[in-house]
Amino acid sequence: MEHFHHYYKKPLLGFLILVFMGGIFSYTKLKTGLFPDITFPKIKVIADAGQQPVDKMMTTVTIPLENAIKRTEGLDYIRTTTSRGSVEINIFLNWNTDIDKAMAQVQALTQEINGDLLPNTRIDVQKMNPSILPVMGFSLEGNRSGIELKKIAQFQVRPFLAAVPGVADIAVIGGKTKEYQVVLQPSKMSALGITPQQISAAVAQANILASNGYINDHGRLYLNLTKNAVENLDNLRNLIVVNNPHRVIHLADVADVIITAQKEYIRINANGKDVPLIAVIKQPDANLIEVNDGVMARVNALSKILPAGVHLRPYYKQADFVNDSIKSIQDVLWIGLVLAILVVIVFLRSWQSSLVILITIPATLALSITVLLLVGYTFNIMTLGAIAAAIGLMIDDAVIVVEQIYRSHEEHPDEEMKVVVKKAITYLFPSMLGSSLSTIVIFIPFVLMSGVAGAYFKVLAFSMIITLSISFFVTWLLLPILFIHIPLRKRKVKPHEVKEGWIKFFLGKPVISFAFMMICIALIIIIPGRLESGFLPSMDEGAIVLDFKSPPGTTLEETDRMLKQVDAIIQHTPEVSSFSRRLGTQMGFFITEPNDGDYLIQLKKQRDKTTNEVSDDIRTKIEGMLPQLTVDFGQVIGDMLGDLMESAQPIEIKIYGDDQKTLQVLSKKAADLVESVNGTADVFNGITIAGPEINVNPDEGKLAQLGLNPTDFQFQLQSQLDGNVISSVIEKEQSVDIRMIYPKAAQTSLQQFQAASIFLPGGQLKSLSSVAQISVEPGVAEIARENQKMMGVITARLNNRDLGSTLKDIQSKLATLNLPGGYHMEYAGDYAQQQQAFKELLTILISSSVLVFIVLLVLFRHFAVAAIIILLAILGAAGCLTALLITNTPLNVGSYTGIIMIIGIIAENAIFTYHQYETGAPEWTGEQKITHAIAARLRPKLMTATGAIIALLPLAAGIGTGAQMHQPLAIAVIGGLLFALPLLLIVLPTLLKLNGSYKKTGEGVR
Repeated sequence: MEHFHHYYKKPLLGFLILVFMGGIFSYTKLKTGLFPDITFPKIKVIADAGQQPVDKMMTTVTIPLENAIKRTEGLDYIRTTTSRGSVEINIFLNWNTDIDKAMAQVQALTQEINGDLLPNTRIDVQKMNPSILPVMGFSLEGNRSGIELKKIAQFQVRPFLAAVPGVADIAVIGGKTKEYQVVLQPSKMSALGITPQQISAAVAQANILASNGYINDHGRLYLNLTKNAVENLDNLRNLIVVNNPHRVIHLADVADVIITAQKEYIRINANGKDVPLIAVIKQPDANLIEVNDGVMARVNALSKILPAGVHLRPYYKQADFVNDSIKSIQDVLWIGLVLAILVVIVFLRSWQSSLVILITIPATLALSITVLLLVGYTFNIMTLGAIAAAIGLMIDDAVIVVEQIYRSHEEHPDEEMKVVVKKAITYLFPSMLGSSLSTIVIFIPFVLMSGVAGAYFKVLAFSMIITLSISFFVTWLLLPILFIHIPLRKRKVKPHEVKEGWIKFFLGKPVISFAFMMICIALIIIIPGRLESGFLPSMDEGAIVLDFKSPPGTTLEETDRMLKQVDAIIQHTPEVSSFSRRLGTQMGFFITEPNDGDYLIQLKKQRDKTTNEVSDDIRTKIEGMLPQLTVDFGQVIGDMLGDLMESAQPIEIKIYGDDQKTLQVLSKKAADLVESVNGTADVFNGITIAGPEINVNPDEGKLAQLGLNPTDFQFQLQSQLDGNVISSVIEKEQSVDIRMIYPKAAQTSLQQFQAASIFLPGGQLKSLSSVAQISVEPGVAEIARENQKMMGVITARLNNRDLGSTLKDIQSKLATLNLPGGYHMEYAGDYAQQQQAFKELLTILISSSVLVFIVLLVLFRHFAVAAIIILLAILGAAGCLTALLITNTPLNVGSYTGIIMIIGIIAENAIFTYHQYETGAPEWTGEQKITHAIAARLRPKLMTATGAIIALLPLAAGIGTGAQMHQPLAIAVIGGLLFALPLLLIVLPTLLKLNGSYKKTGEGVR
């Protein structure tokens, strides 16, 4: 239609206003999270059978479960760890598997064979995703006992916070649990002929609250109860154990009945205090920021409800890091936009043109946000990073159109604005369409990427496709109407002219262009081998996860004593804001021995050291003070991703074999070799040994002669050590256990146990050693298996060195390790995923180049021209690699993505240049057309390149929290853009001239 934009200027203006309104609405509705909502194809099964030997667990629990789980559809491989009494099974599925269906299958398969496992085996199945880990953590502190604090946490805080929309669970760990203890007096019991079994039976039988049924009387229904429940300490003390004609014996006559704290096999600490921790777990589809705000509002309300002196203190809030990350990327985006507008002002010196840019880019952003909401995306570090990275290309699209309209106005200042706009858009449209396609199609092959890198970078790629498609739509449809509503002033302006002497100079000296091409080729060949390499870009999260392990068999109390020294180190580290500590348990879903656990350390926002530097300081102090304590440092998000993937550590070496002892020897040697490599830290040989065992083997024949059976025998031994829960007391909203136990059971030594006695049915005491053999066995190591093949796993973290060079040295060292026949070694962890990702990225790079080539071929129908442009685009990778080398930035998935992007960006710019050449005056010679095309495109090229570089500079500088995630990508793109200028302004015209494509239409190579 003639003057389309002028004819529909008011409806299009109305649509533009709707775009802004829709963007504002969508902005308020988009969920916010750190990463995209990705379901990891991993299911974890934990089977707990009590305190059972490792070999028995392997035979009766692990192997049957492995055989059953192998039938799961979409299974990739199974990895198991068998410990004393527990089995942890990690089920890895293919990425295209329906995780919910697979989880239902696993639950059904494990339930099917549960009857064939050890009695009382409890199986827990969890789908592994980021939502299983807490997003917020609080410590409940105050001038109350541990029992009172835990009760407040469970019955006041937990239900109050659980009511917040989006909260899946409120987990309370730590504190003290109240229980009634019946502390037996063996000498009195023996004198009175009373046994532990009699006391247990007496308490259970007397403590009754049960329904007898209903009575229907005169139309009313009555519940009939037998109520003889123990309600308090006095009731329990006065409970009758023996009642015969000779005497009445109360419980208090043969035992001390007290209220105390239940014995715990975990120790929880926050900021140096033994207090309960309250962890907030959100629902998978909940908005993190809304959950955070809702919980904090409830916490503020709780401050008025909780008892005086009791308060909640936060030790971790993931939303703080997410908010800071999102805000930083938003700041980077707006800073880049403002700087790019300044570039327009400098080049065009027109406030109208700058105002058009100022409206167009936010309009593109607003419409992009609306589409992101419609396709179900969230605000996260990948989608916002995509927008921030695309801001340069948005500016590119807008500046080219603005410059063309401005140029047309310079050349025809007397023409009406509607005519100027029509001419400019009609002239540019083929190039606009082709250039937009060239930058969009490069992201389509990202569908080929697999694994966690694929899961996250597909989101980035598709967000880029959305943003760039909308950028084309806005610059073609909406930007021109802004010039009609905000017309350029009609004044005599001397058309912008470019001196052409330098162009002719380079056209006359093609050797310069070829020399530059040779330099680019040399850089592409040489630099990759000199670059550091990694997997995913790392971030400074400002939070540390410190995993620890004391020597096998170390008591909870002794490990806690050691950790108090670690607490002091952390408390005196000036960069630390707060911390929490778990001993005997860990964050997440793992089997944990009593001698290991973890810290979560939150750092201050304002600090002079990076998170890794603080970790190094703490590590050095711990290793100097407590060399017997094994420590492993990581960052929260990285640790979480590691737990959701194969390994929490970037370095993982697996040695497969058939004999566990041989594997242990090889693992120790391999770990020593890895530890000798510069750049490794927290090296672990993978050997986790449970504490030593005391085996008691009763003589069944002797027991039978004495009137005992093995069950009675075990019951008495448990009473002497852990105690037996024999009943409970209902107290308001909770059930309190009644535990029968021997005096000073927790302090029982090996010598005392060997000298212990048991009760015979008549109340007489018999020495334990006379009816059983007691032996002490050393600790047994956990057994790790993958696909039912035994293995040793050596892990390590990186310490101020890149993944690629460190693994190269490790491989060199481990090449000296002689493996027996039937044993082999594999490299896993980040290295294996990096190698897989790099292979896929190379395929994506080639596929993107082919797609761009096809776009060029369809657009210009000149095979040689398309080949020249794609050659220049590939040579632009030299700039990316050079920038990475100069800035010491590793080649990882992020920087590789930047290299792929530069292919489309250079092709996009070359399209406008060649289009300018094709539309040159028919009477011009080929060299005149080339000279004119380069001269005409010089200003827009300088504007777009400068604008894009300046827009990406804040991201490349890594300004703000979380910006490091996209820093390598931005650096690579900036390097490519710097090399793009000589490639497009010098090399392209030379190649066009030498190729002969300046000949008259029909004479070129087609």
